[in-house]
Amino acid sequence: MTDAAALPGQPRGGALSGPATARAVNVLAPNASAMTLDGTNTWIVSEPDSELALVIDPGPLDDIHLQAVIATAEKAGKRVALTLLTHGHPDHAEGAARFAELTRTKVRALDPALRLGDEGLAAGDVITTGGLEMRVVPTPGHTSDSLCFYLPADRAVLTGDTVLGRGTTLVAHPDGRLGDYLDSLRRLRSLTVDDGVHTVLPGHGPVLDDAQGAVEFYLAHRAHRLAQVETAVESGHLTAAEVVADVYADVDRSLWPAAELSVRAQLEYLREHGLIEQG
Repeated sequence: MTDAAALPGQPRGGALSGPATARAVNVLAPNASAMTLDGTNTWIVSEPDSELALVIDPGPLDDIHLQAVIATAEKAGKRVALTLLTHGHPDHAEGAARFAELTRTKVRALDPALRLGDEGLAAGDVITTGGLEMRVVPTPGHTSDSLCFYLPADRAVLTGDTVLGRGTTLVAHPDGRLGDYLDSLRRLRSLTVDDGVHTVLPGHGPVLDDAQGAVEFYLAHRAHRLAQVETAVESGHLTAAEVVADVYADVDRSLWPAAELSVRAQLEYLREHGLIEQG
């Protein structure tokens, strides 16, 4: 068995559901798949002595899961007062409207189409619910509307799909752009270096206790994949499908459609930077 401390980001072992930091509790959604790993992590975040909590990414439209989130908060003596979204993919956001109905809360998101209420989310916003302080960090790349949430008191960052607890994430071309994603990873690295963030609370997979190590791994992985794609093109693989078959030959074929989206984003990036010819 591989020592977790030797893996990128030092993923925690044990159950995924339950307390992760002094202020964050995970309720795992029952939607495990090749793309969602163990399922979507729905985060309940609150000050320990507060009766109010906020929920990040209610997850899929699954009433049993949504009720479990509410029950977990109530068992801790808390009432859900606000719902936030890291981005609009269905495995994170499909249940948001129903959850808002059950909790009588507003939904705040970057994308106006996902909001319920007048307030959205933007870079630099500070969420203060029940005395909690949480800062909005723009992290486009996986999608154009992706956000992370920085929790200073726990020196933690909730990353949605920008950084996962296991493996690497998808740049969902054409909405997702690799240049934006690399900038977002550098922004997260600054949080680890300048602000002392050490814990990643991801949208899928286990908590990571080495945030800087995780982000550095992601940056190195992207550089390596870009080099592979550039080499594949130079070798005559001109379409995204051809590049996937060459570069991702060792990856389960069920993941090739997702890999092709990332390859399209990488090809676009290489063309924009003059590293391969326009095609």
